[in-house]
Amino acid sequence: MLSVKVVAAMEPGKVTLETCEFDDGALPPDAVLVKTLYSAVSAGTECAWISGKSNNSGQHFPFYPGYSAAGRVVRVGNEVKNFAEGDLVVVPWHGHRSFAGAPAAPVWGGVHKITDPRVRLEQAAFVHIASFPMLGVRKLRIQMGESVMIAGLGILGQIALQAARLSGAAPLLACDFSPERRELALKLGADAVFDPRDPDFTEKVRAASGGGVNAVVEVTGKAAALKQALAYTAKMGRISLLGCTRIPDCAIDFYREVHLPGITLIGAHTSNRPKTESRPGEWTEHDDYETILRFLATGRFDFASLIHKVVSPAECTSLYDTLLNEPDPPMGIVFDWNLLKEE
Repeated sequence: MLSVKVVAAMEPGKVTLETCEFDDGALPPDAVLVKTLYSAVSAGTECAWISGKSNNSGQHFPFYPGYSAAGRVVRVGNEVKNFAEGDLVVVPWHGHRSFAGAPAAPVWGGVHKITDPRVRLEQAAFVHIASFPMLGVRKLRIQMGESVMIAGLGILGQIALQAARLSGAAPLLACDFSPERRELALKLGADAVFDPRDPDFTEKVRAASGGGVNAVVEVTGKAAALKQALAYTAKMGRISLLGCTRIPDCAIDFYREVHLPGITLIGAHTSNRPKTESRPGEWTEHDDYETILRFLATGRFDFASLIHKVVSPAECTSLYDTLLNEPDPPMGIVFDWNLLKEE
């Protein structure tokens, strides 16, 4: 039996590091056992579930947050041919835990091999998270020279910004309440940034985009931000709903704000991507993983600038207290599972 450390919310708002037993001798023949090296925190999604406010019928406790990690294969099932002990891999959907058993195939929850030594593992921990904004941008089918707005500049928004830049967005605009996040967006390629609280916000965005933005990636998950986006989107424009709008707390006049201007709203939840074969505008998770890894290896993506804090999983209680309760918590957070050895 293997002793496994797991980050868990045993009750709403309370996160602890728990220990459980894993029968590593019962590893399925088509799976691999991975020792986690780094796992990335997706604060918005994880805190919505930890707080009990996910607006999802599957909400229950204990809840095990985390869904994007990188690690090393330490055991392979006897039917596995394409992975070996020592391989470095992306590990999606398995929580913040010291070891994970996962399928050795390009399926939901399956690991993905990291082959390029130029990829830093603490950045590879974000690869699965990054596949979400990749889908949100792909679904917009951006044409070179189209104006694009990224609304919300957390981790997903900053990655969406980089993906939109690589897709040919011009001008590339971004907005967020945080001056620091707006400054980071400029560093990562935005042409102009805006504060949504500015009384002239809509007019400034429309002016910067030449009369209205062609395409928007809405990352905040706030109904009020979507209403704002409808006001600065050009006629016949489109909005990709990347953020999960869990609480519909802002009224939208769909006739005047969507129907008459001919705006297309596009659901971009990752559960709706193709499972086995990519198609234009919608790629599988594993095809997006390979693209993201290639972009990291060649410097097209900058994830290093997104990492603001690296902590031991032993600090999970205080970390999530901060994320749940502070108005301006750190953005990019990584658990370094190597640090547990010292505690």
